Amino acid sequence: MTTIPVTIGLSRPRDIADAAALGRPGDPLVDRYGRVHRDLRISLTDRCSLRCTYCMPEQGNEWLAKSSLLTLDEIVRIARVAAADGVTTFRLTGGEPLLRPDIVEVVRRLGEIEGPDGRPVELAMTTNGIRLPEFLPGLAAAGLRRLNISIDTLRRDRFRDLTRRDRLDDVLSGIAAAAASGLRPLKLNAVAMRDVNDDELVDLVEFAVAHDAELRFIEQMPLDAGHTWDRSRMVTRDEILSTLSSRWELTPVPGRGGAPAERWLLDGGPRTVGVIASVTAPFCGDCDRLRLTADGQLRNCLFSTTEYDLLPIMRAGGDGVDDGIDRMLRSCVDGKLPGHAINDPGFLQPARGMNAIGG
Repeated sequence: MTTIPVTIGLSRPRDIADAAALGRPGDPLVDRYGRVHRDLRISLTDRCSLRCTYCMPEQGNEWLAKSSLLTLDEIVRIARVAAADGVTTFRLTGGEPLLRPDIVEVVRRLGEIEGPDGRPVELAMTTNGIRLPEFLPGLAAAGLRRLNISIDTLRRDRFRDLTRRDRLDDVLSGIAAAAASGLRPLKLNAVAMRDVNDDELVDLVEFAVAHDAELRFIEQMPLDAGHTWDRSRMVTRDEILSTLSSRWELTPVPGRGGAPAERWLLDGGPRTVGVIASVTAPFCGDCDRLRLTADGQLRNCLFSTTEYDLLPIMRAGGDGVDDGIDRMLRSCVDGKLPGHAINDPGFLQPARGMNAIGG
């Protein structure tokens, strides 16, 4: 993993004379390919209450040092600069974001941020749902607007084998709490895996429909900490759609924009299903996302092997912190490649696992 320090700031450095080409504070975050960045995924922790096989090893995890984690004030400061530069959506991720003790205050503080047009930012969260019954009322009151909850199987034995924890009932309780709340749209995420849950695709969609939610299937990606990803184990977009077509008539939903999921109406609607096909049908050309890790590293792609280190800027103090954040955001965007290159022979899996990058 390459880390870009504040003194460099570019993965493909421009001449100093060209620094103005990156833009000034308040300008949109536009990369070299014309993509305008409006979405920031903020990881709050690398820790999780599950140990999903495609994400983390069961034991031997090396957690981020507490001293390296961004504080609440640091997260909010970075978010304010990003919002001033046109970011309109913050998605809180992990690890498991509900393991952060100050999670409600994080949501409240971020929910107070407004963009240049005076509109508040939109706050979303991706979670395994286990602690939702405890926190959901406070999160909704603090300003959370949307939820994505991960559930890969409805079978207890499979859930235990896949996550290495017997917590299916807790996840189902969290989904029930979300369904009873006013947070919409509600989305359920499932990683489709061959010989693991590929016989449950229809069941998962029916479960989502029963909970007023949209099921989103995700192609398994090379983001496991153990680097054991095997393309042959991945259930492809076309296979998912073929299976679902045996139960429903699927009609494409137009207007995807920069969203990661392609969506289809089920039997003409209004219910929908989504597929995120990062491997077989990449959507890099419309990507509008940046990521901030829990230890202050900016990433311009989920699969990037380069990070942009904000921690020295945040902790240097002085009057130039906001300008430094802005410059690093622009450097990160400027260094973004046209695509993730998963399908290239020379592709290198990022050193961090998904839990340490942020979903």
